Amino acid sequence: MKLHALSIAVLAAGLTVSAQADTLGLKIGGGSWDHDPSGTIRYKSTLIDDDINLDNDLHLKEKKEGYFFVVIEHPIPVLPNIRIMSTKLSSHGDGTTTKAFTFNNESYSLSENIVTDLVLDQTDLTLYYELLDNVVSLDLGLNLKNIDGSARLVGATAGTNTATFDVTIPMLYASVGISPIEGLFIGAEVSYIGYDGNSISDYTAKVAYTSDYLIGIEAGVRSQSYELDDIDDSYGNMEFTGPFIGAYLHF
Repeated sequence: MKLHALSIAVLAAGLTVSAQADTLGLKIGGGSWDHDPSGTIRYKSTLIDDDINLDNDLHLKEKKEGYFFVVIEHPIPVLPNIRIMSTKLSSHGDGTTTKAFTFNNESYSLSENIVTDLVLDQTDLTLYYELLDNVVSLDLGLNLKNIDGSARLVGATAGTNTATFDVTIPMLYASVGISPIEGLFIGAEVSYIGYDGNSISDYTAKVAYTSDYLIGIEAGVRSQSYELDDIDDSYGNMEFTGPFIGAYLHF
């Protein structure tokens, strides 16, 4: 797996100049993400005709699922801050196909009824440095995203077909925002990797407010995009997008 040279340069530049929090800080929180799947997927086939539409063929539905995170910030300049985030991402579908296709070496016919369960549960370990931490904030770092995934198709005639995978992906991480008044944060963050025609991104735009009583709330939109070109026999162009809302304690 090769990162773009430019991406490596940006990360290296960001890690050479660091600014940390003045005191030790801890943030613990979680919430609900309402994600809506779209796009196509293909597995163990090089034929474009075997692209499976998540909406029309698998009938995957939007779903509300939880996320949880812990953030540790400290005043030691040479050490990165740490954020650990767990995100549930799954979708269920039940309906008939609009085409014939092959998935994991199993053939499915036109108008065959298929029950589908797609899972892309994730754990993100983000190591980052605060370059700016005033009215304007800027963080740069590295995100190690572990995806524990599976796709289970149960066809009326083809029977049960299951594919599983567990992969950890290194991604560049950046967060930028403004705080026009004390306690209010408006910004965006992104984790991204691109290599050999593949790309994975995890983008969030949000508004957060921390009260004087250590309690905070956040809301916004999160979008994950997967462009896969023969990663462990997987191909696809999938997107999961929707609003989220959460709360946290900030010590």
